[in-house]
Amino acid sequence: MFSTLGTVFKVTTFGESHCAGVGVVVDGCPSRLPLVEADIQHQLDRRRPGQSRLSTDRNEADSVVILSGTENGLTLGSPIGLLVLNKDQRPTDYASMRQVPRPSHADYTYQIKYGIRAASGGGRSSARETIARVAAGAVAEKLLRERFGMEIVAWVGAVGDVDAPDVDLLTVDRAGVDRFDVRCPHAESAERMMAEIARVKAAKDSLGGVVVCVCRNVPAGLGEPVFGKTEALLAQAMLSIPATKGFEIGSGFSGARMLGSRHNDPFVAKDGRLGTLTNRSGGVQGGITNGEPIVFRVAFKPPATIGRAQETVDFDGAPVTLEAGGRHDPCVVPRAVGGRHDPCVVPRAVPIVESMAALVLADLALIQSIRC
Repeated sequence: MFSTLGTVFKVTTFGESHCAGVGVVVDGCPSRLPLVEADIQHQLDRRRPGQSRLSTDRNEADSVVILSGTENGLTLGSPIGLLVLNKDQRPTDYASMRQVPRPSHADYTYQIKYGIRAASGGGRSSARETIARVAAGAVAEKLLRERFGMEIVAWVGAVGDVDAPDVDLLTVDRAGVDRFDVRCPHAESAERMMAEIARVKAAKDSLGGVVVCVCRNVPAGLGEPVFGKTEALLAQAMLSIPATKGFEIGSGFSGARMLGSRHNDPFVAKDGRLGTLTNRSGGVQGGITNGEPIVFRVAFKPPATIGRAQETVDFDGAPVTLEAGGRHDPCVVPRAVGGRHDPCVVPRAVPIVESMAALVLADLALIQSIRC
């Protein structure tokens, strides 16, 4: 039940990092929405490994197949089945790890919870599971764009100590974000981020970072208080992504340091509707969207897999030294020592964040449509 997200637009993901494939069932998508594999593949290409020198060299095309729910390029209203096969599986990369819980990975917690775990890679805790989220998110995005006019754009706002300045939330687009491998639309910051990733990679260490996301043209009225508030559902969705450690919307934690007289968003007339002069609320008030852009940030921890030897113990408590080896990637999303890892997955997390936002907003938009 906890591999399922949503109430009306409902998605259920399946698959592990080194099984035959990863997929998702999308239930509740309205009928007659134009949908073909190409509508989904673009976002998967942005997420897939091996797309630049900043990502793992695991060689996966991540080609999606629509198994059900469409005919002649239109959705039928029935469940949409999507599947991506794992072709570059190397479970032997992890054979020596079966009895050793890797530092800061989910090996120990999965073993304790279930009494068994997928010892090849991270299983369901691996970032490879996010393929299914991105595939379903592409369907949700198409629905939001064509039926509701919404746009979602995310980008890298920080890598390690390198912070990019604020960008224009009304004009930033994916073409500008994708100009640089690190997916930061600010050129100078992008160059500094890439240099920092290269430095940390050479030191065989890892980095975290922050992804910023804006959702535009979101109508007022979305969100279901009190436990289905828009920001609450977005937080749940974002913190379910592997390696996330923080979420903030609007002014976020900095708002806790402001006076109310400065923090409040005054209402003004905007194009025949009420809007706000500032947007410290991040587009949500009382858990309901107010018609302003939704703006939030997601923090990713440094990946647990690094290229250095690490001291730990095996499941019997005996000391073990995990020797460094294999091909190393230093940023966000842990995998096994000796396996293949991302030098910086914060850029690859960008389409994942966009997809999770789309899944939440598609569900809320359909709920509100039913109410109306």
